[in-house]
Amino acid sequence: MTYRTRINYTPKQKSEMWDRWRCGESLSSIDRLFGRESSSVFGILSRTGGIRPSPRKRSCIALTLSEREEISRRLVAGNSMREIAAILNSSPSTISREINRNGGYDKCRATHSEQAAWDRAHRPKKCKLACTQC
Repeated sequence: MTYRTRINYTPKQKSEMWDRWRCGESLSSIDRLFGRESSSVFGILSRTGGIRPSPRKRSCIALTLSEREEISRRLVAGNSMREIAAILNSSPSTISREINRNGGYDKCRATHSEQAAWDRAHRPKKCKLACTQC
């Protein structure tokens, strides 16, 4: 028996799945569209209880990429955390946590920090409908 390789659906393919699911198509008709077994489509749809997940977005109080770039540039220039915080109109503790979270003075770079923050913000949570003690 041969096993198929794991497929990683693109965001466009996932959107197509959700659109077809919302229109009332069956799992078998959706999986035929992608040429896969229904269990792969079921895995995508069942993670959130059959409800399309809302698109991810940042908190308005989180550091932006431009602020992270400014922190990175200022660290290379030799500025202190307090100076950087004054320039960004932020607290020194925010700058300190950002630097320490991303490898310290020597390793803190904006693009890596941004991706790491985005990854940390994504926590596996159960769907509210699936939560029994909520």
